[in-house]
Amino acid sequence: MTYDLFIGDRLFSSWSMRGWLMLERFGLPYRNHMIGLYSGTMAEDMKVLSPARLVPALRLPDGTVVGESLAMAETLAEHHPEAGLWPADPAARAIARWLCAEMVAGFTALRGECPMQLKHCWQGFDPSPETLADLNRIEALWAHARAVSGAETGPLFGDYSLADVFYTPVAARIIGYGLPVSEANRAYCQELLADTAVRQWRAMGLTVTYSPFPYALDLPSQPWPFGGSSDARPVDNGPSVNATCPYSGEPVSHFLELNGQRWGFCNRFCRDKTVADPAAWPKFTAMVRAVNDS
Repeated sequence: MTYDLFIGDRLFSSWSMRGWLMLERFGLPYRNHMIGLYSGTMAEDMKVLSPARLVPALRLPDGTVVGESLAMAETLAEHHPEAGLWPADPAARAIARWLCAEMVAGFTALRGECPMQLKHCWQGFDPSPETLADLNRIEALWAHARAVSGAETGPLFGDYSLADVFYTPVAARIIGYGLPVSEANRAYCQELLADTAVRQWRAMGLTVTYSPFPYALDLPSQPWPFGGSSDARPVDNGPSVNATCPYSGEPVSHFLELNGQRWGFCNRFCRDKTVADPAAWPKFTAMVRAVNDS
């Protein structure tokens, strides 16, 4: 059973991130398909998913297409009860659904004023009163979730759930625009964004370049705090320490240099996602560690 997930540009598509995390973080099998949000091909790319018109969209193994993130979440939870997408406790599960539904329907000021972008953190951003009101509401919902679950730190309901999936792009906005929240909630946001899967999502997004960069502001910026700067750089040739790609096992054809060593990959995407954030990829870091410890 393998799902087909249709997503948009990773650096900017907050809803695509939610769809991807539903599958990636809970170990569900899937194939990615890119929809051209910024290339002008979106309408054509989406035709195979009609009547779905937005990303993400999910095609089930039987061919059924499911649009809208909350419908995708409920469908996956129904098909995989053993995966624990929702909290096990009935009260916590009801509150988690509430939080996700309000995320889907609300916070329009925050979403409109602070489009998600994962490249860097803006400095000196001045949020509107409406965005501040959205932030207050989000903090109230998070506090209620913790009161119900008893989880003072970490995921909102103790174990990672769809509630954390749905609020990860909110965390990206809070950190990316330096928005005011409590220290405890800032720590929660940082934990969500430091997650290996989220770092991988961002690294894959950085393999694409944009000119002009969407949602640019006339403000100074600082590096993204999790994998925001990399010591790796692409190089044109080997030889590399390794003969096969750490991800596919295929022969290497593209190379990067890190700490004076050259490493090989089977294609440009594998190489460039690793250049963007080497520490986000356990198979690569394990290979480097094994070679250097031998």
